Amino acid sequence: MAEPAPLAVAYDVGSVSPAEIAVGAADLAPLAFLLPHSPHVRTLRPVLSRLGRVVQLTGDRRRDTVLVRRLAPAGVLTFSENLVRLTSALTHALGLPGHPPEVAELLTDKYRQRERLRTAGVDAVRCRTVPDAAAWEPALAAVGLPAVVKPVHGQGSRGTYAVHDRAEAERTRARLFAGPGETWVVEELLPGRPSGPLGDYVSVETATGPEGTTVLAVTGKHPLTPPFRESGQFWPSALSDRDRTAVSRLAVRAVDALGVTTGLCHTEIKLTPDGPRIIEVNGRLGGHLNELARRACGTDLVRAAALLALGALPPPAPAPPDRVYFQFNGLAPVRPGRLRALTGGDEVRSLDGITGHRPYVRPGDQLPGGVGSVFLDLLTGDAPDHRAMVDLLDRALPLLRYEFTDGSATWTESPRRSHPPHG
Repeated sequence: MAEPAPLAVAYDVGSVSPAEIAVGAADLAPLAFLLPHSPHVRTLRPVLSRLGRVVQLTGDRRRDTVLVRRLAPAGVLTFSENLVRLTSALTHALGLPGHPPEVAELLTDKYRQRERLRTAGVDAVRCRTVPDAAAWEPALAAVGLPAVVKPVHGQGSRGTYAVHDRAEAERTRARLFAGPGETWVVEELLPGRPSGPLGDYVSVETATGPEGTTVLAVTGKHPLTPPFRESGQFWPSALSDRDRTAVSRLAVRAVDALGVTTGLCHTEIKLTPDGPRIIEVNGRLGGHLNELARRACGTDLVRAAALLALGALPPPAPAPPDRVYFQFNGLAPVRPGRLRALTGGDEVRSLDGITGHRPYVRPGDQLPGGVGSVFLDLLTGDAPDHRAMVDLLDRALPLLRYEFTDGSATWTESPRRSHPPHG
């Protein structure tokens, strides 16, 4: 009997772990991992080789297509932002379900995505590209202040800055063009509406398949740590039925306008005084969402993504949980440093409502600094309602202590919830 065709997963740093892929998809088809050259892959290659076949990619698109074609996979998918375009090229070449190349381009290019959403009448956010220093002032003049500056390609708030006035504009310009050339996007800063102790944005998780796009969930967010550093999320969101319907409809319109035909999308939406606005659409599962979905609803989003990649229908949208299930991520310091010690894990796990604490760093690890969302850990739990969640986090977070050094000074930090300036 012939061996079943494998499910190929293009794997690198991304939104799920190898174990989550195995748990969610291994019973659907044998797994094959398509591996680029990266430090993350080098570290986890022994684990991946125990979970399935590994195929080392060369970095040459034509040669890699030949390698994958020899596998004769039943489907190809990725949970890694940096592999969305490669995965698209492979599924297109092999005639498998997935993002067409032009759609993958829109999903990974922040400027082109804004332009498509504008021309489709979905959302018109003022936006300009800045390929070099000469384009900086014309872009600011066209967009106006306050503004957001971000790389055309990227994730995790890497290199994302807020510019409120001319002084910040000068500091940001000097920072952006001091190093290697990179194209940037300047877009209008969307104001958030008052959201109390919760974040003024949400994400909408959708599944698109043969029968169209379905909203799986609306994910609530903790407030951003300035400038735009994410610190966690929760199910269900705290939105009213009216607002939940509005953000869901906007997300579906955006996904459809970008031409998505297959797969999961993670659409971030700002809650402004004038209604919901698109922050960005990501053509993959959002970070940590599979853990949240499994714990809150028993729904495996890795499995949903795998089914779609195999041309099957995803499971139906889960019913919202009757408690609030949350995740919170401690953020690495903005200044570079080396982790010396971490304490408080046992204390925090002993609290009622806390279900887990998983460090992502170890003493001796060097942390790069910067404004990106580099996570130190993952704290998980559940509470009867949103107010109780906030109270639990305010008790739990000070118990965690991280000690850092930069060689000349030593300091200790505890993770904390940010407090929005508008309340």
